[in-house]
Amino acid sequence: MRSSLLTCAALAAALVVAGAPAAKAQSDEFPFGLEMTLEAQPKPGSKRVPNLEIGDKGEVRLELWCKGGSGQFSIAGSSVVFVAGTIDDRACPPDRAEADDALVAALTAATSWTRQGDYVTFSGGQPLRFRLNSN
Repeated sequence: MRSSLLTCAALAAALVVAGAPAAKAQSDEFPFGLEMTLEAQPKPGSKRVPNLEIGDKGEVRLELWCKGGSGQFSIAGSSVVFVAGTIDDRACPPDRAEADDALVAALTAATSWTRQGDYVTFSGGQPLRFRLNSN
């Protein structure tokens, strides 16, 4: 009985150790193929919070406070380059349009990124923190 308990304990420990590098690798990888939401409050009169849907090759679909559009991420290690594509105006109120433009400018100014679990932070100008959508 004691022998089988030790065997089970050893097997459990081996599984934990075997899984550790995969968990670390996942937290170090850029979240290609995932969607993330900006850690921010909705603007008054709206329930929307900006999110990014990132394709497997870095192509991005942006849904901002009002505007929407496309872009492209290029990643090399911890360096990031974001290039905005077409951004649709959608007849936005001035305050939301300004906030959308500022967010696109902040993404464009980002020079590095980090990932900690379900959070990705872009740094360079204004830090932007996004939560990975894991639903």
